[in-house]
Amino acid sequence: MSSSSYRAVLRAPGAARLFGAALIGRLSYGTVSLSLLLAVAATTGSYARAGWVMAVFSTVSVLLFPARAGLVDRHGARRVLPPMAAGYALTLVGLAAATWRSGVPYPVLLVLAAAAGVFAPPLGPVTRAQWSRLVTDPELRRRAYSLDTVAEELLYVTGPLLAGALASVARPAVGLLLSAVLVLGGTVALAVSVPREAARNNSAEEAASSSTKGLLSRARQPLAAAAGAGAGLGAFGLLAVVFAGRHGRDADVAWVEAALAAGSAVGGLALGAVNWRAAAGNRLTVLTALLGAALALAALAPSLPVLAVIAAFAGLAVAPTLTTAYLLTDEIAPPEQRTRAGAWVNTAFNAGGSASTALVGLLTERLPLSVCLLLAAAPVLAALAAAPSWRRTADTGRGVLTEG
Repeated sequence: MSSSSYRAVLRAPGAARLFGAALIGRLSYGTVSLSLLLAVAATTGSYARAGWVMAVFSTVSVLLFPARAGLVDRHGARRVLPPMAAGYALTLVGLAAATWRSGVPYPVLLVLAAAAGVFAPPLGPVTRAQWSRLVTDPELRRRAYSLDTVAEELLYVTGPLLAGALASVARPAVGLLLSAVLVLGGTVALAVSVPREAARNNSAEEAASSSTKGLLSRARQPLAAAAGAGAGLGAFGLLAVVFAGRHGRDADVAWVEAALAAGSAVGGLALGAVNWRAAAGNRLTVLTALLGAALALAALAPSLPVLAVIAAFAGLAVAPTLTTAYLLTDEIAPPEQRTRAGAWVNTAFNAGGSASTALVGLLTERLPLSVCLLLAAAPVLAALAAAPSWRRTADTGRGVLTEG
């Protein structure tokens, strides 16, 4: 078996168990959003109220994501993940009970949604931190991150499909119960697969806390790239719905989303399969530029099929961009801060998406759609300002990074 094979990654001791447990747990995040939206809408009779519940859940989860990851760094995944998963699962069960029938006061739903956001376990950053421990070879680690990113994205495609199918034959609240079972089972299995870690002393915790600011400063390129990608994709997702509505039916946007996901999967797998000589920072610069350029092309799309083709082209850079951002952050962060550093990348991506969606929603009422599509590429291209400069070394001729 060639060392370049993805199978070689999963053959590393403990890798298959880690990967399987992470898939089960993270599938919960693919099913919970649509299930919660449908369940709240069904019990309140209002999609506006359902949207506010989703906003509370997402905002609390995103804002506290780095803090939860920091707890894992300080106390270890085995100690922290099971209580988080139990609290998260219980709040989902509470939401399922509250939305099973109408009549529960709306503020109760908001409180339960906020509680779910508080407890949601940081499964992605924990999984990526464990890949760094299980796979020491840099090439295999890149393949592990690529495989992990592609799998995570596919879960966010299949999760809503599963939730939608379940809601068509049962109450939407059943999807919340399924999400609770998935996250509890997957998180406990993931925690068990993680090696035991020694507790950190106070001086180590103080040192880690004091170095957080320095870590964020050194990681500005991957954080900017993640935030830009999140903003661009968030804006594009909303604009694609508007585009589909003007060129056919709103539901036809599914073809654009499927094309974007397919392109992302192909690009992510290709990133891991090819032996790259360029440094991670240089790769991230190129990938960010390609993603921004592809999104800008959407402004020229005359029809929905053409927009789907452009989305597939843009997708080729999505998973590679995120994977490389995580890899570069992993290189920068000390081992005791890898989970938190990965969480910051995740937070930057989600925050960028949330902010741009809200802004673009206002711009669509004031600007032509083609201009809005062009503006969707702006935050991605703006992230290039955080990229280090290139220089060439005289002895090797290979590109390396300097701060600039």
